[in-house]
Amino acid sequence: MTNPDASELTPRIGKVARRALAQHGYTRYDQLTTVSPQDLRRIHGVGPKAVTILAEELESRGRGFATPGGPTP
Repeated sequence: MTNPDASELTPRIGKVARRALAQHGYTRYDQLTTVSPQDLRRIHGVGPKAVTILAEELESRGRGFATPGGPTP
């Protein structure tokens, strides 16, 4: 089982979202640059508020989500 507390993702997204993301292998911001917001919303437990917060966190780091249907970096 993946420990969501080991995640660098902000606790502002909530425990359920952090746990769901960790179970899908997303525990660092650089990993989120390979996935689109639409794909994240398909993960049970990750809602639009969590995706918005993650987008803000990525933007503050000069990064962003992958483009839907586009190549991943």
